[in-house]
Amino acid sequence: MTTGRGGRTVRDLRRGNRSAVLQRLYFGGPMSRQELGPATGLSSGSVSNVVGELVADGLLEEAGIVDSDGGRPRTLLRVRPGSAYMIGVDVGETRVRVELFDLALTELARTEMPLLPRGCYDVGPIVEHVAAGIAGVLADAGIGADRLLGVGVGVPGIVDHDAPGGSVVHGQTIGWEAVPLERLLRATGALPEEVPYLIDNGARTLGQAEMWFGAGRGARDAVVVLFGSGVGASLITDGSPDGGTTGGTPLEWGHLTVSVRGRRCRCGALGCLEAYTGAESLLARWAERGGPARPGAVDEETALSELLAAARAADPVAVELLEETAEYLGAGLSDLVNLFQPERILIGGWAGLLLGPYLLPAVREYATRYSLRHPAGRVTVGLGALGPDAVTVGAATLPLSAFFATGGRRPAPEPVADPPAWRTALTTRAGGA
Repeated sequence: MTTGRGGRTVRDLRRGNRSAVLQRLYFGGPMSRQELGPATGLSSGSVSNVVGELVADGLLEEAGIVDSDGGRPRTLLRVRPGSAYMIGVDVGETRVRVELFDLALTELARTEMPLLPRGCYDVGPIVEHVAAGIAGVLADAGIGADRLLGVGVGVPGIVDHDAPGGSVVHGQTIGWEAVPLERLLRATGALPEEVPYLIDNGARTLGQAEMWFGAGRGARDAVVVLFGSGVGASLITDGSPDGGTTGGTPLEWGHLTVSVRGRRCRCGALGCLEAYTGAESLLARWAERGGPARPGAVDEETALSELLAAARAADPVAVELLEETAEYLGAGLSDLVNLFQPERILIGGWAGLLLGPYLLPAVREYATRYSLRHPAGRVTVGLGALGPDAVTVGAATLPLSAFFATGGRRPAPEPVADPPAWRTALTTRAGGA
């Protein structure tokens, strides 16, 4: 094969050109062929060739005609929404949520399955939920699994993408120790071998969603905070004005030590930020101070809504607790400001969106008070814009990113080893044998 400058082959160049056209139309379209040249830096001949290929592949379609100044009308092009589909999965703190999207990330079907008993993270049931959810949303929409670009899965914990045989999850706070999640999902047979599972940290998928489509759009660097039962964050340092960032670095922000020899965290350590700001700890602290003990029938979202209602009604214990939480959150954000000097900090997650309107003024005040003046002066702190589904949307962007990287062509699947021992993990508790 012919090799060009920098060792790039003709195939590499063609893939790069296809990727450039697809991304520009996806984030900035519709556009005419004449506009695509300056927007992508490609020659008119290259644009014509690439557009012809993408139209022939069914990935682009006409989106109307506009008049030009004194010339022939120009045909607008856009990425065809129904040319491919993605599934996003959020392995959350109370449920597994599965959503099916078209290429424009319009939701076509969804299902949610609670984790029972509440807070149980056994690997086997979660894998079964994901497989059942995939089958369910495909059936509801009448779409075959072979039309999927892939399934993105957002999970709590650290994801090792380089483990032999597929991604492995280390989720200390939920009892997952080197869980071979990709292998386990593949073993269910829910997808054809050529359809990939793409697994990543839930805070990172939230961050990518907000940077592409939400409150982070247009920022070049940001920190996106996931505030739920626990807390985490994702650092985005490669954003671009057209939303084409390719992800970020997950930060185990919730496990910064904010109080030496303080409260015990779910991870087992003492004094973690999560032990003072996560919804689970908030409710425990409320009960310790005389608030209602949470019965088993009341989920965290309902209980946290009750805490917020009590604070709005001027209950002194609830008011004091949320003020204290705002100070811990602000101090935790100041660490992010001083370390990374981001342009924006966005707070998402179900608890963040629920408490945010009440806490945000105090959180901003404390974040500024505990930060150095210069980085504090350039950062804005706000709420995410995509709502509680942001992790699922972000998970769906994982196969979408791969779609862009390959120029709209599905990569050939890599064989995954199938050692007999790992099949037994479907029936063992997370972090077990």
